[in-house]
Amino acid sequence: MAEKLKVTQVRSSIGCKQNQRATLKSLGLRKIRQTVERDDTPQIRGMIHIVRHLVTVEEVTS
Repeated sequence: MAEKLKVTQVRSSIGCKQNQRATLKSLGLRKIRQTVERDDTPQIRGMIHIVRHLVTVEEVTS
């Protein structure tokens, strides 16, 4: 059973560094309040860490 992470963008990427914008795009986030589910892997955790000030994260267990 793989854990999932529910990632929601809560702040705009305007004024952010280019690598932070690219990280949001690679997570699949384009708009504020958009939510995506991703597998809980070290790579995804690292991407979330880069944009931690722009997103909220919830763990989904099911």
